[in-house]
Amino acid sequence: MSTPSAATTATPSRWRALTHHHLFWPVAVLVALLLVNVPFTPDFFSIKMTDGHLYGSLVSIVLFGSPLILVAVGMTLVIATGGIDLSVGAVVAITGALTCSYISDQADQNALSAVFLAMGIGLVAAVVCGLWNGFLVARMGIQPIIATLIIMVAGRGVAQLITDGQIITINSEPYKLIGGGYWLTLPFSIFVVAAVVAITVALTRKTALGLLVESVGGNAEASRLVGIRSRRIKIMVYVFCALCAGIAGLMISSNTSAADGNNAGLWIELDAILAVVIGGTSLLGGRFSIGGTVVGALVIQTLTTTIYTIGVPTQTNLVFKAAVVIVVCLLQSPKFRAKVFGAKSGAKSGGTPDSAPAKTVTTAEAAPKMEVS
Repeated sequence: MSTPSAATTATPSRWRALTHHHLFWPVAVLVALLLVNVPFTPDFFSIKMTDGHLYGSLVSIVLFGSPLILVAVGMTLVIATGGIDLSVGAVVAITGALTCSYISDQADQNALSAVFLAMGIGLVAAVVCGLWNGFLVARMGIQPIIATLIIMVAGRGVAQLITDGQIITINSEPYKLIGGGYWLTLPFSIFVVAAVVAITVALTRKTALGLLVESVGGNAEASRLVGIRSRRIKIMVYVFCALCAGIAGLMISSNTSAADGNNAGLWIELDAILAVVIGGTSLLGGRFSIGGTVVGALVIQTLTTTIYTIGVPTQTNLVFKAAVVIVVCLLQSPKFRAKVFGAKSGAKSGGTPDSAPAKTVTTAEAAPKMEVS
């Protein structure tokens, strides 16, 4: 009777380990969405050089997805502490409105000093919004969804007050660089996003900051009792999230050379939360993945591109988008995979009918117990 070789037994275990990685299913869905576009746009993966700039569908996905990536990265740390920030869309609008309003009042809109000062004013306003959210959540003990809902509602009104209910247009080449310019053949916003992501990863994975954030999200009271200043950590992540939203606001207003207090960043908070969840970060707080969030944001942006590419009717856009998100979340669920894929693998295996199901049920039941503890 022959025995299975080491290579034969190692292959299933490697495949199992690969499919259980938290980035496997988001990346698989991202690749699938990209491939879906090929029959409708044969040159979807082609990248062309025109006037020293790279153009193509892939470049456009990263370009238009840059603001979402920034907001989602900030949202990741907030969610990791067990909170949530619904005000990021309003912060995007306020930042863009303040910046464009200041630039439009200048005699020379191309003056670097005026542009940098305008950006500074916008980002300071974003930080103030983050401090307010952090104060309400960490100091006053208000539920995050209620605390951030205040700026979500009032912030839109503030942005429209700044713009007098109008769309402010500007003509500033230096400011245009942030969201619509190119550098080293690539959109400049890609470099901004790469820098923010790299700094965030370095601070959260190369220092103890990431562990502190995860500990506060796991149990804020226990963290406080062991000496971790959980309130400061919470305020810090809300400020960081607002700062990321402020930078995204600069990108959006720069790309259009205009500030729209009513529509800028509208519902971006929902896409950011979806990106975080798709990336594998639990809404209950605790462990988080910046890389997973970036992939999740690219999935959301690719899905938006795919909807327009394949010609999905406008009135069903949101339904189609929700259906894909549900599929991604189900594929990430250990219980769902155990019931669907586990049952099939057990039926195909050569084991006895009695032993295989018992082993599958035990494994499926053991994982949730580990997660609860």
